[in-house]
This record gives sequence, C-alpha cells and structure tokens, in this order.
Amino acid sequence: MAERTLSSSPVMPVLFARAGAAMIPGASRLPFVSGGGREIPDLTLRLNDVAVDAGRLASYNDVCGFADSGDTLPATYPHMLAFPLHLALMTDSSFPFGAIGLVHIVNRIVQHRPIETGERMSFRVWATPLEPHPRGRQFSIRTEARVGDELVWEEVSTNLRRGRSDGGGGASASDSIEVPSASDLPAAGEWELPGDLGRRYGSVSGDLNPIHVHPLTARLFGFPSAIAHGMWTKARCVAALADRLPEAFTVDVAFRKPILLPATVTFAASDGSTPRFGVRGTGEKATPHLDGVVTGR
Repeated sequence: MAERTLSSSPVMPVLFARAGAAMIPGASRLPFVSGGGREIPDLTLRLNDVAVDAGRLASYNDVCGFADSGDTLPATYPHMLAFPLHLALMTDSSFPFGAIGLVHIVNRIVQHRPIETGERMSFRVWATPLEPHPRGRQFSIRTEARVGDELVWEEVSTNLRRGRSDGGGGASASDSIEVPSASDLPAAGEWELPGDLGRRYGSVSGDLNPIHVHPLTARLFGFPSAIAHGMWTKARCVAALADRLPEAFTVDVAFRKPILLPATVTFAASDGSTPRFGVRGTGEKATPHLDGVVTGR
C-alpha cells in the first residue's frame, strides 16, 4: 500500500474545485482530476500533529447542539478534522470517479476513550475496494486517529456510487454494519431546521458540497432544495444523547432519505445508556431520515 504523509491539512475550496472539475466531460484526462483509475487506489494518507482550534470547536458545538464539552471533544468532531483527507483521497487522480454525486449511506464511529481538547492527533485514512450494492457500487473510507501510539478513535464511512451493479468487488468493513430501523421508537423531541443550516455547518466543517449550501446548486443534482449534511444529523443525535453515553462506545447510523431544508423533524430514542435512535419527518408519513444505534465497548 502506498503511503503519503501530508505536511498540512488540505485546503477545502481547492479540493472542491477539483471535485467540481471531475464533472466536466473529458476532465479525467487531466493529471489533477479524479476519474483516471479503474479501481479504488491502494493509497493511505496521513496527517500528523493535528491540534484543535478552540474557536472552531465552539462554533461546531453551537451549530450541532452540543453543550460546552469542557475538556473533551464530541465523539463526532474528529470526523471534521479527518474530512479534508477523505476529500483529498477522493479527488486524487487515481480515484476512479468524482467525489460529487456520491451518497453517504452508512457511518460508524468508535470512540475508544474521550479525547481531550489539548491533545494532538495523527490521522490515517484509506479506502476499501469497490463492492456491489443493489443501486450501484459502494466503498468505505476508513479513518484512524491516534494520540502518540494510542488508537483513540476510528471511523468507517460508506459511500454509494449510483449506477449499474456489476456483481464484482470484494468484501469491506461495511458488511458488518447493520443498523436497525428506528420506526418503532417513541418521539423524544422535535427539531426546527432552518434553510441556511447547510451553509452554517459547511462554514464550520469545510464541507461545501453544493447539494448542501444553496437551493439553486442543489437543484443541479435533482434536489428541490438544499439538504442537511448527514454528519450534521448524526452529530445532532449524539449531542441529544450526550449525557447517556459511556466513555467508550460505538455509534452506527444509516442515512435513509435526505432532509430537505428548511424542515421540522422528530428525534426518537429508546431508553438506556446504549440506545437506538432515529430522525424522521413529522406528520403521517414520518419519512425516515436516519436510523442509529449505540453499543458499549
């Protein structure tokens, strides 16, 4: 496996410009645009000595609904630090298709222990081979975060490339992630999501995918309005459950139907310290948006 250590975190606007360029017919022939490979590249990206910016953390807590987390990070925060590596991998010229248009379908976060805000982390990111999916092909981006030599946090982020499934591909870590439906759970709260939520979360996270930031750009991809980030929805759920979570746990979610902004949604959760939970629409249809489950470690 080829490994590449980055000297600094990739610049997100540059990466999204490269992701957008991949949508231009014939652009994959250019050396700086993804789409030049046939399979997921056997490439690992590393970023060392990553520090937490206190102001950015405060903004993240505010937009995602976390109370002041004190001396430790929300369990979802390292995803935001690692996401530039995800996008750098998916915009590498060896990647087989463009990043824009992929569908985030499953996400697993494993917190081995709380991470203190003053601790510096190193990240390691790689992707699994393509495998068949009923609606196309899927792959997972794997992330590890370490403090020194200690593994403190892991993530599996599974993405769908829509299209014809050729039945090929190998097994990946996504095979083991089964998320039960939350349709039977009682309502625990109702959230009013403003139309600019995607822009607010995007300005903090750097995830400026056009489907999230404005209705006009979302319509280019078939959505009638901007849609909420899936990882914002997961973070908001973890924030709602924060006082019930153990110090070490795994939180799995499956993203179902997108949340069209603005929206009113219902948060549902079971009892206990390792709950099932979900987000669904209001009214008779109760459209499922997210199903999730926490397990202790």
